[in-house]
Amino acid sequence: MKHSKTCFLNAAELDVLFGLLEEKYAVFAPVRVPSGGRYALQDSILYRPVHSFRDIEFHERSTFSLKEVLKPVTKTMFYFTEDEFRESSEKDDRDILVFGRACDINAVKIQDEILLNNGPYQDSFYKQRRVRTKFVLMECTEQFEGCFCCSVNANKTDMHSLAVSPHDDGACFEITDEQFAPYFEGKTAADYTISFPEENELKVDFPVIDSIETVNKLKAHPLWKEFDDRCIGCGSCTIACSTCTCFETTDISYTQNAQVGERRRTSSSCMIEGYDTVAGGGMFRKTIGDRYRNKILHKIYGYNARFHSGPMCVGCGRCSARCPENISYPETLKKVSHALEDIKKEAACHD
Repeated sequence: MKHSKTCFLNAAELDVLFGLLEEKYAVFAPVRVPSGGRYALQDSILYRPVHSFRDIEFHERSTFSLKEVLKPVTKTMFYFTEDEFRESSEKDDRDILVFGRACDINAVKIQDEILLNNGPYQDSFYKQRRVRTKFVLMECTEQFEGCFCCSVNANKTDMHSLAVSPHDDGACFEITDEQFAPYFEGKTAADYTISFPEENELKVDFPVIDSIETVNKLKAHPLWKEFDDRCIGCGSCTIACSTCTCFETTDISYTQNAQVGERRRTSSSCMIEGYDTVAGGGMFRKTIGDRYRNKILHKIYGYNARFHSGPMCVGCGRCSARCPENISYPETLKKVSHALEDIKKEAACHD
């Protein structure tokens, strides 16, 4: 059952709230980290454990999404000896509370589909965190460059337990999950409604691909050759993407005893050379253009063909923002749309 109550908390009350929350929850939110941004002397905005409302960065888009909380960049899966193995355990047995924007919370639905609902097996390492996680919606009070969440209907969500809007002298919290109601008992009621973005400055039309035959024709279109020269295959776009799930596993043997070690899972990218190498040295996609084509077609066709829930994108804009070569994802989609028009015209000529 959902509550719909909004309270205002001043700075002192926010400190008390976080102290109480941390008794039950490990709290994560985007925070400012000096340096490490796209350009020299630019800060990064990264998800980190937070202990105070003041630590949270509300006015810039995070460099990476909240998926790093649910699926860390590096995760030890197993510890092993020559005779046995043991699955790694969580070091913190508290539940998890994550502050995130609507687009990133909606991206969790896509992560769930791929990692939990994609066949008979579930990703147990993702699940052990996912089932313990609740979300705090961060109100978007300003536009970020390159955002187009409204174009993919990722601007609204109902997956949050709380919603928050920062103010100069405190913050308004909307309580939508009855489990959190006790934290706000006796707090000042606020006549405020958390809002969602209704329109972005950037509007993107996703190409509609109606058949695998069209996909195969699109694969052969010359538009992808451009990216052999433009893209450097660094993988920045996919690592920053809130919906991508690619990873690699590596066995680490300890120096003093090679029969003892651990298996680690590390986030990776289909854009990186060698990611698709198979036994015997075969590669499915030998050029950067091939890899870029695979990524784009998976976003706009492959995922939807599998799950029937729309494109594998929430319009966060991070892929374009992180690209060192200034390759625009929305502009690529326009080129795909133009290529589809070429394919339709060619088909009409043969009819």
